[in-house]
Amino acid sequence: MNIIVGLGNPGAKYKYSRHNIGFQVVDKFALQVFGNNLKWKKKFQAHILQGKFQGQDLILIKPQTFMNLSGSSVRDIMAYFHIAPEQLLVIYDDFHLPLGKIRIRKRGSSGGHNGIESIINTLRTEVFPRLRIGIRNTQFLPDLDYADFVLANFLPDELKLMEQTAGKAVQAIEDIISYGYEFAMREYNGLDLTD
Repeated sequence: MNIIVGLGNPGAKYKYSRHNIGFQVVDKFALQVFGNNLKWKKKFQAHILQGKFQGQDLILIKPQTFMNLSGSSVRDIMAYFHIAPEQLLVIYDDFHLPLGKIRIRKRGSSGGHNGIESIINTLRTEVFPRLRIGIRNTQFLPDLDYADFVLANFLPDELKLMEQTAGKAVQAIEDIISYGYEFAMREYNGLDLTD
């Protein structure tokens, strides 16, 4: 794996929204692995951070194109660094998973997620790894439609569980790098932090 992509929308308005959990996890991973003195660069319509972890070169990416156009930024960066789709790990919110759960897959459809759909359409393949982070909590926001729900901020009652989930996602990324996808899928795909 060479590139870790966190999906989200740019701007302060969306910073703490459910749809931006991909950005939040990548930020948390960067702080934990590379420390506080981070120097993100603005290139290819994205914020990019390069570093090493477990002897591997990593490129962290937060596309700044807005969610629906994420694929164009990802494609340009992959072309520049000569990265194959199998070397990606895309981190994003999943409305179909409850908050407190994460899922790791090595390929698959978009599941209705516009950012993933953009990447699939731009790369012309569904074969790239992804880490999905559950954001659903209809107990607190039962009346919102999908678009309003994913753009809503996490509520105070959800913040502790969201932080725990983001922390587990960071651990999962570290384990993917250290031990591979099969190990990480066994460790995390059945995990439920609400238990």
